[in-house]
Amino acid sequence: MTERLKKPGLLGELAAEFAGTLILILFGAGVVAQVVAAEIGDHDSIAWAWGIGVTLGVYVAARTSGAHLNPAVTLALAVFKGFSWRKVLPYALAQTLGAFVAALIVRLNYTEVLHKADPGLTIKTQGVFSTLPGNGTLPIGTWGAFRDQIIGTAILLLLVLAVSDARNTAPVANLAPFIIGLIVVAIGMAWGTNAGYAINPARDFGPRLASFLTGYETAWQDQYGQLYFWVPIVAPLIGGLLGAFLYQALVARFLPPEEAELEVGRMPSDEARDVA
Repeated sequence: MTERLKKPGLLGELAAEFAGTLILILFGAGVVAQVVAAEIGDHDSIAWAWGIGVTLGVYVAARTSGAHLNPAVTLALAVFKGFSWRKVLPYALAQTLGAFVAALIVRLNYTEVLHKADPGLTIKTQGVFSTLPGNGTLPIGTWGAFRDQIIGTAILLLLVLAVSDARNTAPVANLAPFIIGLIVVAIGMAWGTNAGYAINPARDFGPRLASFLTGYETAWQDQYGQLYFWVPIVAPLIGGLLGAFLYQALVARFLPPEEAELEVGRMPSDEARDVA
């Protein structure tokens, strides 16, 4: 008889969320540092590297934790998909810690380049680590960025739920992480202007904290001097719930019920894991 696979337990799931988000930010913040501080690459290289980072992060964590890598995803799954509420805060903390540590690594590795490009460590290179309205240069204010983050994260969750639902046309042959990465590339290319497409509270807050602790004194503010850090936290949580609701209302309730749904990051060939 085949031995039953051991469940990883909450600690294992948190370790996977930490590792997956770490990989995501190593590629995401790393490419922005290269473009902004070293002037190597452009907007397209940023969009592609973020998407590849998501793909690789999901591959790292999918089997163990479902690879949420984003508190907005975790919250939406708890509200609409039965994910355990007792895991929501631990998942969010693990994701934020992974993003924080990754940002510290990027900050350390690119320290010479950052100081050369921006000796005062100002808004000029703050975007390496966290987002700004209008990417720091365009006439977008707090509420324009807030609106943008709701819309962008709603798109993200609607599509992520669509490609991770085995009752729908979910990708086969372990391609779900690749498709999720392409979703992020597309959002970056189509919805990156107004607020830098954070669409993930952990992705923004963890690196923002890391930058503040390593010399960016205005990390919590935008280019207008307004307190801004809360926007990429609150708006994606709202947008994620909106996107998940729209998927449930417009698509999921009309699908046949006989096949089990997949968790985010799961492959169609995997057995559904107990989320209780």
